[in-house]
Amino acid sequence: MRQFTYGLLLASVCYGSTAWADCRNTQDFGTWLNNFKQEAIGTGLNPEVVNSALNGLTLDQSVIQRDRSQEVFAQTFLEFAGKKVSSYRLSNGHKQIQANAKLFQRIEQEYGVPAPMLTALWALETDLGAVTGDFPTLRSLATLAYDCRRPERFRPELIHALWLIQKGDQTPATMRGAWAGELGQLQFLPSGYNQQGVDFDGDGHRDLIRSKADALASAANLLRHHGWQAGQPWLVEVKVPREMDWSKARLDNRLPLAEWSALGVTEADGDPLRPNGQAALLLPMGRNGPAFLAFPNFDAIRQWNESTVYATTAAYLATRFAGAKPLYAGHAPVQKLSIPQVRQLQSKLAARGLPVGKIDGIIGEDTRKAVRMIQQDLGLPADGYPDQVLLSKL
Repeated sequence: MRQFTYGLLLASVCYGSTAWADCRNTQDFGTWLNNFKQEAIGTGLNPEVVNSALNGLTLDQSVIQRDRSQEVFAQTFLEFAGKKVSSYRLSNGHKQIQANAKLFQRIEQEYGVPAPMLTALWALETDLGAVTGDFPTLRSLATLAYDCRRPERFRPELIHALWLIQKGDQTPATMRGAWAGELGQLQFLPSGYNQQGVDFDGDGHRDLIRSKADALASAANLLRHHGWQAGQPWLVEVKVPREMDWSKARLDNRLPLAEWSALGVTEADGDPLRPNGQAALLLPMGRNGPAFLAFPNFDAIRQWNESTVYATTAAYLATRFAGAKPLYAGHAPVQKLSIPQVRQLQSKLAARGLPVGKIDGIIGEDTRKAVRMIQQDLGLPADGYPDQVLLSKL
């Protein structure tokens, strides 16, 4: 399981398609749990730790229902960011940056990640530690590891959770968090906690639930693990012209800022770009919506959470903590397709042999790539964002 799904919102990145909703388990939970115990012990875990932690666990049907019904990332960037980048979070985030200035300074010196970025993730994940979740982690993970939708993803997480217990970082009773098994103030899944968690307060334990220092430093360590470059930008808002070669605006096309400037891209206030490195032009809602230059550090944020909507919101919130002004909504209102319409679009694209990823109603990067290809074929502006015009032409 890749370490990209962290946070109360993260498990919903891959919510179910029709096929997943119809899958069925082939054995009862009790039989599965007994078999899993032997699998866990085979990894080197102490049998007493395994049995003490897992004996008596029951299936949580509410977790399965949540896993198959989450649709938060079907929102547009402006919808999602409009809710998450609130005046409350901005105000409280600034207060936390000031109150914990010395801690943030120590973390940046050690890991290279600045306070605005860490505070943005802290705010989005748990409202700065206020809402960490109250689901029993072991029960949630066992439920998802047993369920037929994606057991291969959660079996390793349950094993990592048991290692956290064996190492003395947590106990079964203290491991309570989000419904999909994320833990602590920055909502790490157990694999990330076990592999990237650090004891930054020096008390001998990696406590990402109660220790603010451990949680924030672990987040910085994870971002550095994902390639974060100290002292470098991550996202800068820009303005785009009314017309340009929109096919260049994609995350896998990083160009020198001088080239973007030559294409008519400017600073958000209309001033010329200050050439400094390379970046991709990110249009989360197409050519008429907000526009950003995404630098290499944005890739690290996307590995924290693979949803482009979430990653862009986190990166934008971090720029606000760093002093940026509220964003410009774009040139014109952007048409939004409904979830059924996006599914219809994905089905039509897939029927043409274009890889769209999952047919799930989410406009992810695979769908954007397929949309860009068909837009070019049909002579439409190839900005990778579908609208009613494209759907009607298909």
